[in-house]
Amino acid sequence: PPEFVEPVEPTELPPPLPPGPPSVFPDCPRECYCPPDFPSALYCDSRNLRKVPIIPPRIHYLYLQNNFIDDLPEESFRNATGLKWVNLDNNRIRKVDRRVLEKLENLIFLYMEKNQLKEVPAFLPPNLEQLRLSRNQISKIPAGVFNKLENLVLLDLHHNKLSDGVFNKNTFKGLKNLMQLNLAHNILRKMPPGVPNAIHQLFLDRNNIEDIPSDYFKEFPNLAFIRLNYNQISDKGLPKNSFNLTNLLVLHLAHNKLTNVPFISPKLEHLYLNNNSIDKINGTQICPTSLMSIQDFSPSDLDSVPRLRYLRLDGNLLKPPIPLDLMMCFRLLQSVVF
Repeated sequence: PPEFVEPVEPTELPPPLPPGPPSVFPDCPRECYCPPDFPSALYCDSRNLRKVPIIPPRIHYLYLQNNFIDDLPEESFRNATGLKWVNLDNNRIRKVDRRVLEKLENLIFLYMEKNQLKEVPAFLPPNLEQLRLSRNQISKIPAGVFNKLENLVLLDLHHNKLSDGVFNKNTFKGLKNLMQLNLAHNILRKMPPGVPNAIHQLFLDRNNIEDIPSDYFKEFPNLAFIRLNYNQISDKGLPKNSFNLTNLLVLHLAHNKLTNVPFISPKLEHLYLNNNSIDKINGTQICPTSLMSIQDFSPSDLDSVPRLRYLRLDGNLLKPPIPLDLMMCFRLLQSVVF
């Protein structure tokens, strides 16, 4: 079939209805699909829509992605107070009327990736658990927008236009249960302040971060995944024990300006240091445990052996072979890319 080409301007009329009997639900908007066996879902995705149809009150799951919608009228959502899940990805929405959002008290998932938002929408429903706003043009976070979002677990703002001035110590206040924060692909030069303490995953790839304040990560007892690929971090910008964190499992520092391997904790399992300027490795120095205590370990001593399983060092200035003291220290290494 010929590839579908997006019309220059969306057509006025909805696309023709698929052949077959009309919906079993009299309230089903004719430009959408209401599955007979899933009465709480409404599929209006990829249908050339410019306008949001009137959403019936029975709907909990609303799919509106891949359309040409530029505005969310209050009347479309007036009776849809039961909505739990709204997907508006890949539309042309510039802003969201507070009167629409305030009524959606049951909303748990709001997906608005690939739109034209300039700021994070205010008056977000207090029960939200996931807020996905990546690939917009967001350069502003109004004060207090996250204050009441105690249940928010995931906040995705990657691929926007966020700079250091947008963040202060209160920006994320209220996000007591946030587990994943994605600020990759923005224009940050500094680590963001006030990141919630419960955080498990922090993504900051593709910014212009040069240094990490000392003790920056001390506040995050649960932090397990850190991604800082494609930044400007040098040895000077990295205090010695930055990543000596109890629960850290995966650390991405590829495509930075490091010349030495940073000190890591014994629990770390995956370390990405490819495409830096590392020219030498002293396995004894970077070993989180003294080599003497590992020397003749029996299987029962596995606790004292550093857990590193995967190490990437390609794209640096190192020459093989892999130093023996590195292999002696990290006995569980399954893969080293050199």
